[in-house]
Amino acid sequence: MATNKEILNKGIVFMACSLPLMFVGPAVIHFAFINKQQPLFWLILSIGITMCFGGALLAFRGLLKITNSLFKSS
Repeated sequence: MATNKEILNKGIVFMACSLPLMFVGPAVIHFAFINKQQPLFWLILSIGITMCFGGALLAFRGLLKITNSLFKSS
């Protein structure tokens, strides 16, 4: 059983892209809640929530690709 290095690299790239989103998303949400009186509150909040969901989705897909490259026989 050998590791598929191409799929493993794609999984690592997904994980590397999810890491900034997981840190910046909650910071954007916190910034939105600090400035509730601003007219763009809902826009900033929705951007932060989208970033958090995007980071979680990319992390899930990255872990899925990494496990597929390690355990799938091809």
